[in-house]
Amino acid sequence: MKRSELLQEVRKMRFEEAYEGWKRGRLTQEEAARLLGVCDRTYRRYLVRYEEQGMEGLVDRRLGQVSHRSVPVDEVMALTDLYSHRYQGFTVKHFYSWYRRAHDGTRSYTWVKKTLQGKGLVPKASRKGTHRKRRPRAPYTGMMLHQDGSRHEWVQGKLWDLIVTMDDASSEHYSMFLVEEEGTQSSFQGIKDVIEDHGVFASLYTDRGSHYWYTPEAGGKVDKENPTQFGRAMRQLGIEMIPAYSPEARGRSERAFRTHQERLVKELAVAGITDMKQANAYVRNVYMPAFNDEFAVSPEEAASMFVPWAGTPIEDILCEQHGRTVGNDNCVRFDGLILQIPPDQYRYHYVRVKVRVHRYLDGNLAIFHGHRNLASYNFQGKEIVKKNMKVA
Repeated sequence: MKRSELLQEVRKMRFEEAYEGWKRGRLTQEEAARLLGVCDRTYRRYLVRYEEQGMEGLVDRRLGQVSHRSVPVDEVMALTDLYSHRYQGFTVKHFYSWYRRAHDGTRSYTWVKKTLQGKGLVPKASRKGTHRKRRPRAPYTGMMLHQDGSRHEWVQGKLWDLIVTMDDASSEHYSMFLVEEEGTQSSFQGIKDVIEDHGVFASLYTDRGSHYWYTPEAGGKVDKENPTQFGRAMRQLGIEMIPAYSPEARGRSERAFRTHQERLVKELAVAGITDMKQANAYVRNVYMPAFNDEFAVSPEEAASMFVPWAGTPIEDILCEQHGRTVGNDNCVRFDGLILQIPPDQYRYHYVRVKVRVHRYLDGNLAIFHGHRNLASYNFQGKEIVKKNMKVA
């Protein structure tokens, strides 16, 4: 018996008790009405209907009728078929975002959730644990960014690292891409994306990965006086680096990665993508904008701490820089390559001169003496002839 029918039977029994008490004079109409939980006027209506039709007069005639607000059966079947055949395994929230965005769905999230749960397509969530208070967000965009990587099987049979650079104030993702393995170059690329699109920011929150920090003792504090290549670049840009000493300290980015592992894997599978280049195009053009639309929040303050970058080309800062001494043959040995310095108008030779080798994100190289670019080379060490030599 349904709950509504059970309540109907209980109401009948309580009315019989109230009616009997009123007929025998033990109860007034007001007291009988209170016993039923209705007003005097409603009780008098019950009396009239009972004396005219008996107990049948008290039956709620709405029982058994189809509500005019109920959703058509065809729409329910279309929703469940869509989930079963195309989005099987998606969480309700993830499926709902696609239902609204890609299929012009108009029903509420609650209706979609209850419909899928009612059909047994998604389980009901267990009760959540103790409420915990999160660290307050930075009040301004550009005040503090997070960068982190997550190694996961983003497409079947392939372990890649997803590199995300996001704003603490709004959770907006500014850069997001997949690489074979997280490291200095991928971290540089994430920062380059942000600076080119938004400007230089104030601080960066990271884990204690070896490309971010030198840590003399495993599990101990980082060495802030001995920066890595990445740390040196952040100093040049005036960006403060903040180390995290536990996963909980990176809670905001950790929660974002859980969402990506739940959603991005399924979306790449639905799109039939197995190649990294195609996956990065999808992440950049489809997934990241949709994620920001759904999850990014408005910062506490409208002002921004991003500052436009001007001066030294950003690629000459966001690169590896290695000191070398020029040999007697005006060559520099670097990473198994011999880089020949061509003659120029400034010096007869560079023998025994200390220079700086830059390795860029694309693998190309350059030799600098102070701020002057002496020569540029491809990743094989072959000189790239340029008309205008850049400075840094």
